[in-house]
Amino acid sequence: MYLTDRSAPAGAETEQGRRRGSRPKVAPVVLVLGTVSLITDISSEMVTAVLPLYLVTTLGFSPLGFGALDGVYNGVSALVQLTGGHLADRIRSHKLIAGLGYGLSALCKPLLLLASSIGALGTLLALDRTGKGLRTAPRDAMISLSTPPERQGRAFGVHRAMDTTGAMLGPLTAFLILNAAADGYDAVFGVSACVAVLGVVVLVLFVPGKERTAPVDQVDRQPPVRPAEALALLRLPRLRALAGCAALLGLTTVSDAFVYLLLQRRAGLDEGWFPLLPLGTAVVFLLLAVPAGALADRIGRHTVFLAGHLALLTGYALLVWAPATPALPFLVLALHGVFYAATDGVLPAALAGIVPEHLRASGLAIVGTSQALARFCCSLAFGAAWTIWGYGPALAGSAIGLLCCAAVAGLVLRPARDPR
Repeated sequence: MYLTDRSAPAGAETEQGRRRGSRPKVAPVVLVLGTVSLITDISSEMVTAVLPLYLVTTLGFSPLGFGALDGVYNGVSALVQLTGGHLADRIRSHKLIAGLGYGLSALCKPLLLLASSIGALGTLLALDRTGKGLRTAPRDAMISLSTPPERQGRAFGVHRAMDTTGAMLGPLTAFLILNAAADGYDAVFGVSACVAVLGVVVLVLFVPGKERTAPVDQVDRQPPVRPAEALALLRLPRLRALAGCAALLGLTTVSDAFVYLLLQRRAGLDEGWFPLLPLGTAVVFLLLAVPAGALADRIGRHTVFLAGHLALLTGYALLVWAPATPALPFLVLALHGVFYAATDGVLPAALAGIVPEHLRASGLAIVGTSQALARFCCSLAFGAAWTIWGYGPALAGSAIGLLCCAAVAGLVLRPARDPR
């Protein structure tokens, strides 16, 4: 099985050469979707930044209760991605399904003001993550379908950079509101809801409804996509290889929360600095997302994808074996950001030459879900290993596992030899 991720239709290079001077490097729809994601991430990260403190200190939740809610918050979206991707392809409207996802998440924000029990909060968080799961595959499909194959990496890099900008601004906005408002948490949830609505408005007004490159009359004559047709994508050797390798590597990818907690303990950082650790990763991700995507377009997306996991492996090694010097947090966070820049947008970009246009969202959902579920399993296993053996042996085991999985993925995803 091979992942040939730089393929293009015959004659594409000639056409590309004729149009190079007149065609923008990034399609306008990518910039608009990036703006929608930026606004939405400001809203969602405002809530994410204050939710643990709100649940534990204001509502008096136990760590077990918070852990259950956190599992719901991070696990539901992975299961819903398949539904969102299939519905978008079936009704041939990626914008509609993405809009429903964004709208559902926006609706949940003000309702947080009314919820005070674990059941009500769990339901709202599950609905919010359902919205995220619904919109992810259709949104990425719109990016992919509006971009020529040779520029997929750059397009996804631009989108992820704008998305990460919102992820950085969200916690800072929540911090400012908590320090300025008398009833800080209610103000955070209220402002978050208004910002989320703004994101939906931008999507509705500025994202075009048709993003396919095929003629509209041909698209309209296509029959609705059946579930069996979407599942038949797994018969494609290259998609099966990509989904399998994404899941395999995800099984040894420790969650961000554990990485930051381990870094805080190993470096002996004061607890007051802990909320700023994710910002360190986000800054590096923001700076490198576009260059990493452009590099993937030139040298091969599988190469950059695997290099990102090697950067993560280096970060694990530093956490396990490096001395606790002042430089340790900066090095680990930089490598963590490199990992996301080299993988988060590059993975969906690699699907451009594999999945047919009318099944693009379904293909993205299959790969994204396999990776997300594998990472969820890794979090459970790592937490259990930490409890039994301690964080050092647990992370050392993850590092060894990641090295082995990366070696296997390198063999599976190696490019086919040029017959010439």
